[in-house]
Amino acid sequence: MDIDNESPAPQHGDAVQVQPFDETYRRGPVIMRGRMVPKDTTYGNLLAPEDSTDWLHMDPWRVMRIQAEFVDGFGALAELGPAVAVFGSARTSVDDKMYAAARDAATQVVRAGCAVITGGGPGIMEAANRGAAEAGGVSVGLGIELPFEEGLNPWVNLGMSFRYFFVRKTMFVKYSSGAMVFPGGFGTLDEMFELLTLVQTHKVKETPVALVGEDYWRGLFDWIEGTVRDAGMIGELDHRMVKITDDVDEAVAVALSGMRR
Repeated sequence: MDIDNESPAPQHGDAVQVQPFDETYRRGPVIMRGRMVPKDTTYGNLLAPEDSTDWLHMDPWRVMRIQAEFVDGFGALAELGPAVAVFGSARTSVDDKMYAAARDAATQVVRAGCAVITGGGPGIMEAANRGAAEAGGVSVGLGIELPFEEGLNPWVNLGMSFRYFFVRKTMFVKYSSGAMVFPGGFGTLDEMFELLTLVQTHKVKETPVALVGEDYWRGLFDWIEGTVRDAGMIGELDHRMVKITDDVDEAVAVALSGMRR
C-alpha cells in the first residue's frame, strides 16, 4: 500500500469534520448511532441456535426460575381465602392413629369454612388432604421436587409442585392463618421452626400453632423452655400461640383462632 496517497491521521488538537448521524438504532431504551449500531438484533439473538446450554445452570437463569415459582404460587393461591396449614410425616401409615387424627382435623377445618394446605405428599399430608376433600373443601397440596417422592397424593384438588423449599415455605406462611403440626421428621421440624421463628421475630402476624401428640413433642419443648431459655437464647414462648395437645378438637380450635386475629 502506498502510504503517500493516504490522508494523514488527525493529530491531537486538530479539528475533525464529523457529519451528524443519520441512522438511529434502538435496543429497548438504549439509542445507538454510527459505529455503535450493532450487526445483530435482540430478537434475532433469541431465535439463534445455541452453541452451549451452560446458561441453564447459571445463577441469573436460576433467579428467573425462582421468580417464576413465586409468580405461579401467588397466582394459584391468591384467591384461596382463609386456610390452615397441616404439617407432619410422609411416613405415617394409614392405620396409624395420627393419620386418623389428621384426617379428622382437616374435616373440621373445612366445616369451619377454611381450606387445608399440606405438603401434598403421603402420610399425614395425605390424611389431611383426604379429610378436606371428603368434606367437600379446598384441599391444597404444595409439593416439592425430590428424588424419592412420587408427586402429589390423589386427595389434592388444588396442587402445585416446587423446585425450591424456600418458595414453598413462603406459600405456607403467606396463605395460612394457623397451623397444626403432627409428628414428623426433619422436614416437619424445619417447617415448624420456620413458622415459629417468623412469629417470634414479628416478621408475620401472630399465627397460632397446635402441636398434636403430647408424648412426641413434650420432650423437645421441655428442652426449649428449659435449657435453651435458661441459657438466654430465646425469650418466653407465648402459650396462646404454641399449644401441645392430644385433643384434636383443641388443636383445631387453636389453629382456627388465627382467623379472628
